[in-house]
Amino acid sequence: MIINSLIRQGSKILKKQNIDSHQIDAELLLSKAIRKDRVFLLTNDEYKVSQKETSDYLNFILRRKNHEPLSYIIKKKEFWSLGFNVNHNVLIPRPETETIVEQVVRRFKGKGSLNILDIGTGSGCILLSILKELTNSYGTGIDKSFKALNMAKKNSRKLNLLQRAKFIHCDVDNFNLGNYDVIVSNPPYICSRRIGYLDEDIKGFEPRMALDGGSSGLETITKVIIKAKKLLKTRGHLFMEIGNGQSHMVSSVLIKNGLRLVKKFSDYTKTIRCIMSTKII
Repeated sequence: MIINSLIRQGSKILKKQNIDSHQIDAELLLSKAIRKDRVFLLTNDEYKVSQKETSDYLNFILRRKNHEPLSYIIKKKEFWSLGFNVNHNVLIPRPETETIVEQVVRRFKGKGSLNILDIGTGSGCILLSILKELTNSYGTGIDKSFKALNMAKKNSRKLNLLQRAKFIHCDVDNFNLGNYDVIVSNPPYICSRRIGYLDEDIKGFEPRMALDGGSSGLETITKVIIKAKKLLKTRGHLFMEIGNGQSHMVSSVLIKNGLRLVKKFSDYTKTIRCIMSTKII
């Protein structure tokens, strides 16, 4: 079959499943199957696709039809204009999480070397994006998932950051190494009872440990705050992603644990997504 026919066929299948991005998903999946970029597809619509490539493509379409996220099928996701490898062991990087990177870079670019800790690093997207911008800084990423850390290390190698980033297999409770200028974290913050109401793309495929914040949604957030108080240098900063409607509750936890709330930042949807605090003593 030719490119044009395959894209039309794949798009039609996905559209029937109410997948809004059916057209571009079909294009990107065919791009992966034939190992050509999307520009090639759009400029060579009469190109004949081999039987093996067609079979691979239709298998990808079937997976997407069953609501498996596109990023897991093509094994990559763009974040902060960088390409990150992803798989089912890590949360898919999201545009709203770039809010943390934006605020850290805005505050510290050009201000010397920082020692940065990323709690629950996953794919490493937050830490590695920051290190790409703050070229004199160093970072450590921790995660309780050994498989997630393997992906973070792979991304570190891909982005030529092996000399400035290290990754440690450890959960937040048991990590006590180092003294940091900045701590960043995108902890799980969704209430356990709400997991079942998430889109199928999320609840059916992304790692639950990266989503489930316990009965209140604040379980891991609180652990991150307590740990930050111990590991931050005096006047060091904590930048943390939070869920919709959590800012007041998280502010209370910060103050209760001796951190001073500095500022809240909204994402592209005008939702408060990042909260910055500092250790004052």
